Amino acid sequence: MQKITIILEDDILQFIDSQLEDNRSTYINAVLKEHRRCELESQMITALQEDAQNSEYQAEIAAWDNVVSDGIISESVF
Repeated sequence: MQKITIILEDDILQFIDSQLEDNRSTYINAVLKEHRRCELESQMITALQEDAQNSEYQAEIAAWDNVVSDGIISESVF
């Protein structure tokens, strides 16, 4: 963890203080973690949608599906 100094508008600080269950740092970290999670989720959805529309990628996935279904996986390598 690092200690930093930030400047907040008065109304934002009042809002943060009204939401506190523990302390400001805990609250701000929780809000930013949730925001980061939402951003990553949005990026993953976008990437998956792009993959679904990419015919070359879909053809490669289909080729790998054929490899998986040909029984190679069921053979033991041990």
